[in-house]
Amino acid sequence: MSSTTSPRIQLSAPHLGGQELSNIQNAIAENMIAVGSYITAFELAVAKKVGVPHAVALASGTAALHLALLGLGVKRGDSVWCSSLTFCGSANPISYVGAQPVFIDCDIHTWNLDPALLAQGLDDAAKKGSLPKAVICVDLYGQCAHYDAIIAACSRYEVPLIEDAAEALGAHYHGRAAGSFGRASILSFNGNKIITTGGGGMLLSHDANFIAQARHLSSQARDPAAWYEHTKIGYNYRLSNINSALGCGQMVVLEDRVLARRRVYSRYQKQLGNIPGISFAPDLDAETGTRCTRWLTVILLDPAIIRIAPLALMQRLEDLSIDSRPVWKPMHLQPIFSGCRVLGGSVSESLFIRGLCLPSSSSLTDDEQDRVIAAIRTAVTR
Repeated sequence: MSSTTSPRIQLSAPHLGGQELSNIQNAIAENMIAVGSYITAFELAVAKKVGVPHAVALASGTAALHLALLGLGVKRGDSVWCSSLTFCGSANPISYVGAQPVFIDCDIHTWNLDPALLAQGLDDAAKKGSLPKAVICVDLYGQCAHYDAIIAACSRYEVPLIEDAAEALGAHYHGRAAGSFGRASILSFNGNKIITTGGGGMLLSHDANFIAQARHLSSQARDPAAWYEHTKIGYNYRLSNINSALGCGQMVVLEDRVLARRRVYSRYQKQLGNIPGISFAPDLDAETGTRCTRWLTVILLDPAIIRIAPLALMQRLEDLSIDSRPVWKPMHLQPIFSGCRVLGGSVSESLFIRGLCLPSSSSLTDDEQDRVIAAIRTAVTR
């Protein structure tokens, strides 16, 4: 139970911009709740922002990843290689299609899939005739992976790349937007993301046929006929017009939300970065045309210097009505994936043990952030 009556500070709260309500009211007035023009408008707005010509709005990022794997023909007995340091939504769809996940450690420079491990792993797999059917690379906490090297490694063996940019809408890598890399990419509009539709996702691709197939499967794979005709197994994955109306309003303020989260990160870094034993997740902004959104600000605690462990610090913050969260537990350590092959693993394991995600909402006020900073300073300097 919380020991304070102070208002709770959330980890990553939804932040509306003002146009969402009028969009929803229009959809209701037109009696277009499930289907309607906002779906297409939302798809076009996101596709234009990302720089990919084709998109389909879906119920979640996980659904988008599932359809991406189906579109690539991944089936039972295949292997799919995936970033280990991520949310389970990146890995679960591999099991949906009956394939076997192989997890790849991250590199310390980006916290994303390690290009060197990937390249060596693909070389070894090619010699054994056991190349994966696809590779899923996650853009963690709003930071793009090193796609130049990752794309080169995949292209050498014509292994399709899926970019999981669920946490990174608004990020850039060498002049290209997150979500524009690979054979397909996915986004999430869950309630805690930079912009939200309450729940939702999107699948994007440069291949029109790929998206057309996904769109067909997402609506129960109904074939053209006066009756309900089905020649394939389909899924109820489409995003509603109401959710899309909300998304259209959110897209208007996307850039403002990214800049706000980056300001939150900068203030944390300025106020906490001088404490011995505290460091922050890396930032590739020094590279030309590259920007991290700082969807979440993440700190690392050096156990040789900081006496309090991340979980204990999380409890201290919880006692003060401040939300925080550990770094993602690597997929290769999850009981459900016990026994799955992993390339490397020590880097992501160390980040999980030492890391903590701080409140990072774009609506976070200076006073609220001061509460977080003061609480952390007190806890780590006792």
